[in-house]
Amino acid sequence: MGKPLVECVPNFSEGNDRAKIEAIANVIRSVPGVSLLDVDPGADTNRTVYTFVGSPDAVKNAALEAARAARELIDMRMHKGAHPRIGALDVCPFVPVSGISMEECVALARDFGQKLAEEFDVPVYLYEKAATRPERQSLADIRAGEYEGLSAKLSDPAWQPDFGPARFDPRWGATVTGAREFLVAYNINLNTKDKKIANDIALAIREAGRTTKDPNGNTIKVPGRLAAVRAIGWYIDTYQCTQVSINLLDFRKTPLHLVFDTVREEAEARGVYVTGSELVGLIPLEAIRACGQYYRKKMGKSPGLADHELVEIAVQTLGLRSVQPFEPEKKIIEWAMSEISPLVTMKVASFVDTVSSDSPAPGGGSVAALAGALGAALAAMDANLTVGKKGYENVFEQLSALAVRAQELKSALLEIVDEDTKAFNAVMDAMRLPKSSDSQKKMRDVAIEAAGKQAALVPLHTARLCLDTMKLSLEAARSGNANSATDAATGCNMAHAGLQSAIMNVRVNIKTLADEKFKSQLAQECVALEEQAEAEKAELDRFMTSVLAG
Repeated sequence: MGKPLVECVPNFSEGNDRAKIEAIANVIRSVPGVSLLDVDPGADTNRTVYTFVGSPDAVKNAALEAARAARELIDMRMHKGAHPRIGALDVCPFVPVSGISMEECVALARDFGQKLAEEFDVPVYLYEKAATRPERQSLADIRAGEYEGLSAKLSDPAWQPDFGPARFDPRWGATVTGAREFLVAYNINLNTKDKKIANDIALAIREAGRTTKDPNGNTIKVPGRLAAVRAIGWYIDTYQCTQVSINLLDFRKTPLHLVFDTVREEAEARGVYVTGSELVGLIPLEAIRACGQYYRKKMGKSPGLADHELVEIAVQTLGLRSVQPFEPEKKIIEWAMSEISPLVTMKVASFVDTVSSDSPAPGGGSVAALAGALGAALAAMDANLTVGKKGYENVFEQLSALAVRAQELKSALLEIVDEDTKAFNAVMDAMRLPKSSDSQKKMRDVAIEAAGKQAALVPLHTARLCLDTMKLSLEAARSGNANSATDAATGCNMAHAGLQSAIMNVRVNIKTLADEKFKSQLAQECVALEEQAEAEKAELDRFMTSVLAG
């Protein structure tokens, strides 16, 4: 696993006082190792959702610092808002992003909850994956009765807090913390001010459904239409409309487009219409990309477009700019976290000029990765020119999937354009380390060996991806639009050049390594990759000879 990265999404019960909102934000920003990605205040809900990421300890410390600020700034005795809440720091979930397990996030949440309870002397509940008993998994169940009913709840033995005293703190209330999968907070707008209609739709779609009476007067539970969905209806005065407010607990189980389309069906059945929607906080690229792909296929088109194009299709179809600006670079978590890629973001002429300069990097490794990326782009182009075209109906699904995979390869290879140069620079940095004493020499040797290994592994990854690109390109040439066969063939040749060049870089970078086992493993894989690549290239040449012969 890579470097552990955790997301934390605390919800504070203040959405109107900009000074207080910014004061909490500044405290989070001040913690080393944490990036504050989003601050999303709601005036009507009187609530602000903060989203930040970082290493586990840094994130925990930032959450505690934010809570300390809120302790001084927020008084629940004065709080009113449309959103259910139980305390000043209402809920504080920890979400695994990468390099960390759910179990580790559970331990992180429990440690945070215990420290908060001990320092503030307030009640803290654990929910979701950190829950200590099944009836406490649901945030809605813990929050039932809200702040106003908390004093009575704490006197109930069944609702003793997991940490802290079973004593009502009127200024703070209580806090709920835990670990969960990525939650998408999503509101769908209706062209009505009637909150009852919005709530009725919420009851129809949410997994828990509704309680009603059968013909005999017996209470029965009617399940809702969508799994992993919680929803309520409310009126937002700022927007002059009602919303179906949704927490999507698992966007892989129930995709965002299904939620939107289902609410639209339920709304129209009641004589009202969906006028757009809004995302609260951030969303994973995977979730919003899937929307774009789904709506492209509904158009009879290939879903294998670049991510930015797919995101824009999703934004427009879901109406994500209907009530607030939607900036993908700030709302999509991977894009908000991404580092600037100085090479990939260059204009073509500038990149070529940089390669041609007297600097050793970017060099062959970066150019090899770019060659592979261009090959993948051509494979995607051929597939996209085929899907939806008359006479190619029988390969719709095959080439749709090919285009999606080609876009994935293109993106991965583009990342390596900058990564390869970084790996080279790391070797140079290691070689510049001091070597005056024996200990310094030893540390320098270790650093050079580690950097050298990475400098070999990066082009090896390029070669693997280029081989996959060759295979896709050949498939596109065979099955795709006959008028674009030469484009797909060019893609295969570009990927072949990228593979050969990358393998040369692997071989030159392992020459000076001390680890013979590592060198042998990489050398053997290079031979295997070359053999497979030459077989693909020979097959392409045979196929294109027949195509060009007419």
